[in-house]
Amino acid sequence: MNESYANIPNFSFFSCAQRQLDAMISKLESIGVQEHGVTEEYIRGSGAELMRLLLQGHLDKLAHDENRFASVSNADDLPRNHVRQGTTRTLVSLFGPVTVTRLGYSQRHASSLFPLDAQLNLHVDQYSDGVRRRIVGDVIDRSYDRAIEHHKENCSGLIGKRQAIKLTEQVASDFVGFYERRTVSDEQTGDLLILSFDGKGVVMRPDGLRECTQKSAKKSKKKLQTRLSPGEKKDRKRMAQVAAIYTVHPNPRTAESIMNLDQQENVVKFRPPIRNKRVFASLERTPEQVITEAFDEGFYYEHCYKNIVVSAQRVLPE
Repeated sequence: MNESYANIPNFSFFSCAQRQLDAMISKLESIGVQEHGVTEEYIRGSGAELMRLLLQGHLDKLAHDENRFASVSNADDLPRNHVRQGTTRTLVSLFGPVTVTRLGYSQRHASSLFPLDAQLNLHVDQYSDGVRRRIVGDVIDRSYDRAIEHHKENCSGLIGKRQAIKLTEQVASDFVGFYERRTVSDEQTGDLLILSFDGKGVVMRPDGLRECTQKSAKKSKKKLQTRLSPGEKKDRKRMAQVAAIYTVHPNPRTAESIMNLDQQENVVKFRPPIRNKRVFASLERTPEQVITEAFDEGFYYEHCYKNIVVSAQRVLPE
């Protein structure tokens, strides 16, 4: 065979995606004048399917090119030499579900290993990193029910409420460990290093309150059946200690600038952006632990900064 022909890339794995793209182009060429919202919605829906087929084609190509080994092993040093071809699993992506085909290595009295899963960094469950990032970002700003509705409107990869709660808990559990293992490059600067602290009361279920608050909550009696009356919420919250640390260029202000006496109406004064911001809070740890952790991180940069400013608000007991 001619060597030049042997180096031609194989695009057969993306043939379904190519047909989808051709169908979309033909559809757009054939339709006449219609409301742009209808066309926009068609492109959005069909485009998601196109992206799903592209991802599926990529995974199929990886499965075709996967190298077969005589045996594989993990930390237990037990070789798995029984190779199974065509083992599959489902991956729910932002564009919809796709199938991951790979080689499986097994052995008696040992769990099976799938090297391609490790190379792709797939999770034990079926949800991709994109779905995790999207659903966790939605949960931060809204309730779980609203987050699921928003996810269904914008993504083809569906997820249930119970799964969304579990994913959020898994992501939150890595928070402390992530910051303990991370490495940050030094920043030689004379800008201000700001440390800010505050407390935030969070309404909890009775079993989630601290012991002293639980005792007070049991003694209190509700005056109304439908809602809490004024003064009844104090024994239903748990105080979370919040801390923030960031770097910012000094922004001196005058009395005239605060009262907007020296600014024109159509001019917005530039405020220097903050850098290296970290915000963290905890319901489980005590305020002393959170504040100590923030100062520890501040002292980590002590040799990098000349000025440190601390802003703290008084935290009331629960």
